[in-house]
Amino acid sequence: MPPLRHGLFLAVGAALAQPALAEDAAVTTQLDAVTVQGEYIPEPMAQTAEVASFVSREDLQRTGDGDAAQALARVSGLSVVGKKYVYVRGLGERYSSALLNGSPLPSPEPMQRVVPLDLFPAEALQGVTVQKTYSVRYPGEFGGGVIDLQGLMVPEEPFLKLDVGIGGNSVTTGEAGLTHNGGGDRDWWGYDDGVRDLPSEVIRSGQAVTRANLGTAAIRQLGARLNNPNLYVLQQKDSIDPDFSFGASGGTAFELGDGLKLGVVGVASFDNEWRTRTGEQQNGVFTADGADLYEDYPFATTRNNARVNGLFGLGLQGERHSLAWSTLYVHDTVKETKSRAGYNFNVGGDIREDGTLWLERELVNHQVSGKSSFGEFDDLVVEWRLASSEARRNTPYESSFRYGSVNGTWLHGPGNNWLRFGAVEDEVASGGVDFTWSLPFERDLNLGFGVAYSDNDREALQRTFRFDAGGASLPQFNQYQRIDYLLSDYNFLNDIVVLNEITANNNGESAYTGKLETTAAYVQLEGELAPLWRASVGVRYEDATQSVTPRDIFSGEAIGGIYAAPPLENDYLLPAATITWNFADNQQLRLGASKTIARPQFRELAPQQYTDPDNDRLFFGNPFLVDSELMNLDLRYEWFFGAGEYFTAGLFHKRIDNPVEAVIGDFGGNQLFQGFLNAPEATLHGVELEFKKYFDPEAAWLQGGRLYFATNYTWSRSEVNAGENDTVIPPGFNGAPQAARSFVRDGSRMQGQSEHIGNVQFGVENEDADLQATLVANYVSERISVRGRAGQPDYIEEPGTTLDLVVRKGLDFGYRHFKPSVRFSARNLLDTRHEEYQEVGGSRIDLYSYEPGISYDLSLTVEF
Repeated sequence: MPPLRHGLFLAVGAALAQPALAEDAAVTTQLDAVTVQGEYIPEPMAQTAEVASFVSREDLQRTGDGDAAQALARVSGLSVVGKKYVYVRGLGERYSSALLNGSPLPSPEPMQRVVPLDLFPAEALQGVTVQKTYSVRYPGEFGGGVIDLQGLMVPEEPFLKLDVGIGGNSVTTGEAGLTHNGGGDRDWWGYDDGVRDLPSEVIRSGQAVTRANLGTAAIRQLGARLNNPNLYVLQQKDSIDPDFSFGASGGTAFELGDGLKLGVVGVASFDNEWRTRTGEQQNGVFTADGADLYEDYPFATTRNNARVNGLFGLGLQGERHSLAWSTLYVHDTVKETKSRAGYNFNVGGDIREDGTLWLERELVNHQVSGKSSFGEFDDLVVEWRLASSEARRNTPYESSFRYGSVNGTWLHGPGNNWLRFGAVEDEVASGGVDFTWSLPFERDLNLGFGVAYSDNDREALQRTFRFDAGGASLPQFNQYQRIDYLLSDYNFLNDIVVLNEITANNNGESAYTGKLETTAAYVQLEGELAPLWRASVGVRYEDATQSVTPRDIFSGEAIGGIYAAPPLENDYLLPAATITWNFADNQQLRLGASKTIARPQFRELAPQQYTDPDNDRLFFGNPFLVDSELMNLDLRYEWFFGAGEYFTAGLFHKRIDNPVEAVIGDFGGNQLFQGFLNAPEATLHGVELEFKKYFDPEAAWLQGGRLYFATNYTWSRSEVNAGENDTVIPPGFNGAPQAARSFVRDGSRMQGQSEHIGNVQFGVENEDADLQATLVANYVSERISVRGRAGQPDYIEEPGTTLDLVVRKGLDFGYRHFKPSVRFSARNLLDTRHEEYQEVGGSRIDLYSYEPGISYDLSLTVEF
């Protein structure tokens, strides 16, 4: 490339990096064929032809969000489900992929392959990029968008921050709640001390723990060995403790000479939070006369959530070469105690169910990456990455005990008590290399090409043990016993209560392995087509083999039969093109088109029964699911009318072949559960609007500060198409096609899609007073959480409107190297109720509704 062109292009880049000029001074610079028009277009927007949103580190600090999921709820077109899964443009989490520094991540969740974003603390992030038009540099699994989390980078200046906080919740803190002893003092930190381990005698048995397999004497001993009343006896706590947190982050850089710099970054934090939910769980059917309730349970549950986060990174940066290594560690634990009591139609009376849960998640990610420039003018840039990630999820000693009401007294019944042990291990090994060559032409054109590889392995198992009566029924005296007395050593040793493993009797198999191996290569041309026109055009080839294999939990052997579907083996050519026209000062128009895919998740394919701890709903996979294919169109107008100020408006349209939908049914059995199927086709289209503006009013109370206003709104509409002759393969039908309209209503909305998503932020910023205050409102309209069974309405979730307040104020004690600040936040100020229901006319069934309350926290941060 000619030296003159390089020097002029660098000069233009340097000019754009300077502070903004006066707002009435437009800048239009033309150098040979390189044309830049506008002074306010941010660097990320100017360098990419894609439709994207960016969350900077400053944005994370302004809104005071604790994790990536909270922060992304503010982005246009995004909504967060269950406080951890991000829906882009109303599409479920399966249509979005999450990356950390460009590398795929495993998931500790049994229900999803996608990683829950609440695991990533904001303090460990440099920023987040949400790209809504597809670029062939990214994996082909792209429906709504790709979320690329950037870890904290090598610091420009040394820093050290210490913080401590306290918080609470209006319906939890200081109020009565439920708890159980558990494993002792280490429970508060979220680490089990081994008391919840499955006894070694059970593991060594090598077969189902039943009297027929092991004999009466062994079953007596194992029943007493497995029993631990501290893990399942419910207690009432008169006053729930406040939330507590502390953390530290720091970094520095060392000059090693010859332009070489070594950076070190470390982040560590701990949070302990209590939350109580009280509400209603119902189940039933609608008839001509209204709703008939089969189950009607008021419930109460208290959760203690403990999380430990850690990030350590080393970076070596030179003039033309850089090398980085980072390790991210997240350990998140929920200790739950719950009880519900009410009418049960099948029992014909009132029952009570008590339960406990220890849910432990862990994510460890190691990544090594590098970047090098070659050529006299750095014409060739090579970027590479290697990553190894492992996620675990353990649920030891999950318990459930049922009581029946007899003359107002709760009595035990045989066969309604159980302990469950579950584990999921998910590993991802990945690597990739990207080449970018600045072509020796007059125009700014870059040729990119690269290869990537990913190997995702999952193992999941679940064992269930039931406590049966030793005879035809429990003796009357024992029916009145407290649960720890009923499950005493005496009762086991005298065959009053008998341990019986029912693992092999569950619907489907209790263990499976999953594997997804992907290889890919791409080529892409990006740069100026003509003055003021920029484009990105490319194609990606992706080959993948995905399989889920049911296994015998004792022998490990693969199991055939109706649940052993063949692997999904597909290869795709995925083209993508985006064109940007910078047609006027600070204004540009983007047009994008692409083809992408969405693969079913392991848990959706796995024929294993699973209970969602959030709502006690049973799940069962469908091994006959297939890939979804998407055609994506985007058109977006962007106007950057000031430094950090903009207005954007966009249109989008998607057509999806074989979208995966969640459905409720008995599917040939006698128990309702949630399954999955491929609907024939769906379409999605909508509008996105964004606006951000700073104001500098002459007001004494601002003391030289400024006001900040930002808002975004997304309207979208979806439609599932199911023709008269279309068929689907629902779970429970042994792979036999069924009429699509028996399971999916033609013309209905897609599951998970909200018609309206809106965010408003209003704030005050004052650098001199070191003050930031932001009021954040979020609205998400109702969406279908699950499709109802045949002839019944869909399950509807209504997130509603939430209002948050975040205030940060620096404190000046006159010490230049000591900068304390305080932060206060209040979440859900409107006390919005969580609601999931079915409704027809004036009749309604509250499937899962509760009051989350208003949450507060106050923290002190000291910077050195």
